[in-house]
Amino acid sequence: MAGGFSFDSLNRAQRDAVGTLDGPVLILAGAGTGKTRTVTCRISNMLESGISPENVLAVTFTNKAAAEMRERIGGMVGRKKAEKMTVCTFHSLCVRLLRGGIDRLGYKKNFSICTQTDQVGVMKQLIVRKGGKEEKIKAEEVLAAVSKAKNAGLPLEKMKDDFISQLAVAYDNELRVRNAVDFDDLLLLAEKLLREHADVRDHFRQVYKRVTVDEFQDTNGLQMQLLQQLVGKPYHVCVVGDDDQSIYGWRGAESANILEFERFFPNPTVIRLEENYRSTEAILHTANSLIRHNAGRREKMLRPTMAGGEPVRLVGMPGDEEEAEFIAEEILGLKGSEKRPWEDFAILFRTNMQSRKLEEALRKSQVPYRMVGAQSFFDKREVKDVMAYLEILDDPRADVPLLRILNSPPRGIGQATTVMATDFSRERELSVWEAMCDPEFADLLAAKARNAIGEFVALVVTAKAKIDGKVEPANKVLSEFLDECGYRDWLERGCKNPQEASQRMESIHELLQEVSKYVQRGKSIRKFLDDSALASDREDDDLEKKSGATLITLHASKGLEFPVVYLVGLEEGVLPHRRSIEEGTKDEERRLLYVGITRAQKKLTMTYCQARTKWGQQVGCAPSTFIPEIDEKHLIHTTYDDIMGAEVDDEELDDFFGEMEEFLKS
Repeated sequence: MAGGFSFDSLNRAQRDAVGTLDGPVLILAGAGTGKTRTVTCRISNMLESGISPENVLAVTFTNKAAAEMRERIGGMVGRKKAEKMTVCTFHSLCVRLLRGGIDRLGYKKNFSICTQTDQVGVMKQLIVRKGGKEEKIKAEEVLAAVSKAKNAGLPLEKMKDDFISQLAVAYDNELRVRNAVDFDDLLLLAEKLLREHADVRDHFRQVYKRVTVDEFQDTNGLQMQLLQQLVGKPYHVCVVGDDDQSIYGWRGAESANILEFERFFPNPTVIRLEENYRSTEAILHTANSLIRHNAGRREKMLRPTMAGGEPVRLVGMPGDEEEAEFIAEEILGLKGSEKRPWEDFAILFRTNMQSRKLEEALRKSQVPYRMVGAQSFFDKREVKDVMAYLEILDDPRADVPLLRILNSPPRGIGQATTVMATDFSRERELSVWEAMCDPEFADLLAAKARNAIGEFVALVVTAKAKIDGKVEPANKVLSEFLDECGYRDWLERGCKNPQEASQRMESIHELLQEVSKYVQRGKSIRKFLDDSALASDREDDDLEKKSGATLITLHASKGLEFPVVYLVGLEEGVLPHRRSIEEGTKDEERRLLYVGITRAQKKLTMTYCQARTKWGQQVGCAPSTFIPEIDEKHLIHTTYDDIMGAEVDDEELDDFFGEMEEFLKS
């Protein structure tokens, strides 16, 4: 018995993975093979074997996964030990590395982290400044190109499009002037810090002697380089993933990291987890028969622990309207006949365009449903504003948040004054706040603007002194500050209706509650701001907090499982997507379909349409070229008309027997 887990409860491959603690280890974990359990047991085994928790680092892709991993390990080896480990996302790890050494790269240690909205704001200003309004260029498009270049290690000044290149360089300079970094910079700068400064690198190698990376198939080239800097000989690094589930190539993920792991870390122990505990034999056979058509993959075969199972259905539909209505009605029927909860059902689709018809049909049939990927809490305008205010009360020299709220609500510091303050700060290498406090700058202003800035500075200084002197808790000071500067009243006045106002006030209340929790635990505002900036890093809402059948894209479904799955739209141009056919990335689409199939536990229905509605027109569709690749052994190929016809026949039979019964009674 080791800690809270037993080797006896693991299968042979899992035991090998949990017991192999030294050197580079590659765990190829197929869908539904108990990956999370294996990883948490392996880390628990490390801690039970006397490895210090302070030396253990586990990197995941979401904050939620990190919290779950820590919770599970805490259940096995005790919470105290688990608390001492570092379990975090890549971005969170980079913040840890940079807080200690970013000054070596010419930044000040109190750097701000730019969120998506901040980035768009900066880029929009630059587009106007560079005369790009006529170019009809979107800030988001430029930022996507910048992100791609940064992650690929390409110099911004050498980007293909000259104008985008100019904007990219200006954006990078603007962030530096503001002492701010974006999410891509976190990775870039952390890797650079470790690569260029041997003492920093050696320090962190001494701290993190045992490194585990989950979902390794989702890492990009830059994350791989960071890992190589962080892990020195004897390479006690364990990566866990499945190249068959590498579906984020469009986001920069490189399946080569897992396919060529030996190139980065020599002679690894490779362990394959192939026993699947999720799906029936019929579903797994279908998945295996499809994925073997991908070339250059790591050989593995999912083996069922549940024999047999219902055949997989492939249903040809006349159109997307019938497809949606059929699924909604069938969910309603199964709910009644099999007494399943709504949460057992999931509809998986390739593109957001497909969801509208499905939503309409579910509403019409009164099937409650939950859509995955609504607006994140941290993307709400009022949350971003209040976060900016808090950041200013922590450190007024942070330019990005200061410029966000400088005139929100309007306080007589207009755009012209803001531009003057920004230019003054740039010329004298000051922060905008330092410029605003400079008497020389005040002399340049008209009396109205000078007074407005004076009042604002006084408000901030007073509130900051209360927080620094611990006169009152930070959440209370912030709440009072929002009232004093008139933010809540202004926000309420701008709402379209009382319902919107109530929702926005509720968001502010929630945020203040979160700050209060940090204060009570004795944690700093800086820690809260860092954690929150990282939490806003695009995580889907928790499914558990909502009820109903699940409507979800194939990409968002990875890592989830459902007893009954409908996988819609197996048509050429939809799945595989038209873009992948043009770009020659059909292998990734095949993996996406494989991910979809392996979400199903008991029942799987796949559909394709003869026609779909696009821009109000019926457009003909061809069945997906993936369909002939699927082995027929556990597949029933049927059509909408066949199923509907069979249902009518049953009804007619019931009517006949009913009439016969009545006749005999009489």
